[in-house]
Amino acid sequence: MNIESHKSVKSISTHSRLKLDVPGGVKKVLLHTCCAPCSSAIVECLMEHGVTPVIFYCNPNIYPEKEYLIRKNECTRYASSLGLEIVDDDYDHETWKTAMSGMEDEPERGARCLKCFKLRLMRTAAYAHDRGIRVITSTLASSRWKSLDQIHEAGRLAASAYDDVTYWEQNWRKGGLQQRRCELIKEYGFYNQLYCGCEFSMSKK
Repeated sequence: MNIESHKSVKSISTHSRLKLDVPGGVKKVLLHTCCAPCSSAIVECLMEHGVTPVIFYCNPNIYPEKEYLIRKNECTRYASSLGLEIVDDDYDHETWKTAMSGMEDEPERGARCLKCFKLRLMRTAAYAHDRGIRVITSTLASSRWKSLDQIHEAGRLAASAYDDVTYWEQNWRKGGLQQRRCELIKEYGFYNQLYCGCEFSMSKK
């Protein structure tokens, strides 16, 4: 894709129905990002509302490493096309796997998912605190396969560790974002994965 000719950051009617109430009215947020397809419409929407996202790619759950790198590279490609900063958190799959020990057979939306969300969003909040970014949110809240209650519980817990960090409980499934997501996947030719990344989820397919 010719980056200069890309015109995705514009007024799009599908987003006009989504009125963002950013905590504290901040103009910069740390966006925990799981993949390019899930983040694309959210990033675009934030920018349309005058909010600059810093993309935080923290996904030690993804297996195998080749899959992790494919998704990271797609996020990087998208961020670069929009002139956005992307942060690649360390890929420490073994530590993640140890943390999930005993929950390998948990179903989707079960205890394993909640613990995974907590681990990733706690790292997100820590980075936000270190960088002076006051608000965090996550593209996990765009997936209909995940529990919003679990995601928000994990986000609140992560932010509670820091007086200067707030978790933004936005439902990123609304306001036409799902439709716009599909459009951007085609527009960019994004790699669109068929599982969340977790090897235990993959084994149940």
